[in-house]
Amino acid sequence: MFSLFSSHLAQISRREFLKLSGIGVLAFFSLPLRLDRLLSTRLPETEVSLPRLGRVTAPKIDGYQRPSFNAELKKTYWRDLVLSITEVTLGGEDSGHNRIWYGVEDGVYVHSGDIQPVNLQKQSPVASLPEGGALAEVSVPFTDTLWDLRRQDWFSYRLYYGTTYWVDQIQQDQNGKFWYRIRDDKWKIFYYADATHLRIVKEEDVAPLSADVPPNEKLIEIHLPEQIVIAYEREQAVFMARTSTGARFIDGDYRTPPGIYITNRKRPSRHMAAGDRAAPNSYDLPGVPWVCYLMDNGISFHGTYWHNNFGRPRSHGCINLSIPDSRWVYRWTHPPVPLQKVTLIEKTGTMVKVIDKPMA
Repeated sequence: MFSLFSSHLAQISRREFLKLSGIGVLAFFSLPLRLDRLLSTRLPETEVSLPRLGRVTAPKIDGYQRPSFNAELKKTYWRDLVLSITEVTLGGEDSGHNRIWYGVEDGVYVHSGDIQPVNLQKQSPVASLPEGGALAEVSVPFTDTLWDLRRQDWFSYRLYYGTTYWVDQIQQDQNGKFWYRIRDDKWKIFYYADATHLRIVKEEDVAPLSADVPPNEKLIEIHLPEQIVIAYEREQAVFMARTSTGARFIDGDYRTPPGIYITNRKRPSRHMAAGDRAAPNSYDLPGVPWVCYLMDNGISFHGTYWHNNFGRPRSHGCINLSIPDSRWVYRWTHPPVPLQKVTLIEKTGTMVKVIDKPMA
């Protein structure tokens, strides 16, 4: 949810920044998270804003009288219920690596790890699409799609806030309602989404960041022990975010391998499902947004809508980021991707160091 940008990092050098590993700005991302200090820092609204709505991402979560798992249990909330967020606060030590809690209705507190911050912004359907289609982003907490407009009860995927898809047609049903046809990039199938629930992505949404900085003067570090991502320009820190990298599971070891890589393959949307290293057979995740690949086996930076519990390993190798953070990385890294490009592959890209040594 929270990130730090150049204005907050004071343009300190990489060497100076690494010396701050236990204090100052890096303490926002240490264990436990120093939310109190972060909220006292004035952050631009275009970069960070407190959520007003949150969608439950787990099968169920509990709500407590206080921001603590040891407090009295008040309510239970089920997957995809959308809650009004009235407060963001810091929980106790029992909250673990992520101490952020959300105050919701009736003075109940829920842990942020299973709440996706969302918005509710209905759109006006566009009159036409570019040749070849357009990239669209879900702008409501979730929307249910249809396999066939003649069968309004024949549901396809449920799509979630911030996910992205390629739409190639505008159609009307028998009631005159507009729908976008989604061209699935994994299974080569089609389904239909309510056109008022998707926003057509514009050029400015994907315009490169820091385009004046030469590619060889940009660097990203992924610090596995601390579970943070730091971006540098000319050895000055300009961005930092919490992440969730690869972990060990009962079905195998998916830890993100240390090493030096480059972001030479990118795509703004990917259906991650059976067969992908990032999404083994038990996963089926359409519309994963803002993907920057590091390795041929599919390990990548990407946006995450199925949890909000950044700060400890929990992926199948990928570098999970919040959707806003993944969009920043996508726009800032090389190569830049033209809006209408489904996939871009080049021989060069931004250097990424995956580091498994604790910060000194």
